Amino acid sequence: MQIRPRRNRKSAGIRALVRETQLSTDDLLFPIFLVEGKNQRKPVDSMPGIARLSLDGVLKEVESCMQLGVRAFDIFPVVGEQLKDKIASYSWAEDNFYLHALASVKAHFPEAVIMTDVAMDPYSSDGHDGLVGDGRILNDETLPILAKMAIAQAQAGADIIGPSDMMDGRVGYLRAALDDEGYEDVSIMSYTAKYASAFYGPFRDALDSAPKFGDKKTYQMDPANRLEALREMQLDTEEGADFLMVKPALAYLDVIRLLKDNSELPIAAYNVSGEYAMLKAAGERGWLDYERAMLESLTSIKRAGADIILSYHAKEAAQLLR
Repeated sequence: MQIRPRRNRKSAGIRALVRETQLSTDDLLFPIFLVEGKNQRKPVDSMPGIARLSLDGVLKEVESCMQLGVRAFDIFPVVGEQLKDKIASYSWAEDNFYLHALASVKAHFPEAVIMTDVAMDPYSSDGHDGLVGDGRILNDETLPILAKMAIAQAQAGADIIGPSDMMDGRVGYLRAALDDEGYEDVSIMSYTAKYASAFYGPFRDALDSAPKFGDKKTYQMDPANRLEALREMQLDTEEGADFLMVKPALAYLDVIRLLKDNSELPIAAYNVSGEYAMLKAAGERGWLDYERAMLESLTSIKRAGADIILSYHAKEAAQLLR
């Protein structure tokens, strides 16, 4: 008797029956960039197909995505330099256009899942995720600032808070702060293993949030490290995280699998701006079949163990998956 694995590959119907990994729109979370004003659509040059949108455009984008089956969104604010300061105080200001926009999105689409990012960099005049003092990132002094930001976002209607700052102890601090204010039902998706990666460039272009000095290597993880992610996973779990995230995704599939194999919490992966831009650039030049490569990439992230995939490909993927 000769064993022939190809028998299970001979037709599309059979391949579908034995397919081990199923990518669906339920897996996808779409990041959106918000700018102040009306009728604003500002393309991000380094992210073809992605634009910074004013609230009216965000509402249309959310509606369009939900019709395709994508129901979860991570909304990032593009904040003008005149609104930034050392302590990111605009992040919790009553007149913050971002907070008012979150409330509006939630009012229009109460069934949508809205995630927000908690870190100082969009609002900081220093461009760092934490408070800067004497040229250093001050961990413990940053936590109260992040708590004010998280509470303001919860008040605006955020379903999931995403601390991306990588300060030690921030998950527990934010959990306690949210609970004290009556937001026990607001989830925390911790950026558990966020690496000091070269793949964030287009995102920083979109938000104009690059550090004004130095880099983020003293608080983001070393790309060479894998087991360190287990330590971060344990701490975030003990501190009350509801989801654990790996960022970036494609260059860290082994870390996604590591967390999946060692945690009972849902695992998210952020398919970041640089990963998106690479496929777009190669597709535009005819070097790759963009649609096939995009779905293959997202499937690889799911196959590695991600339950949730944050990706700028989400809307295009949903159109193909339908």
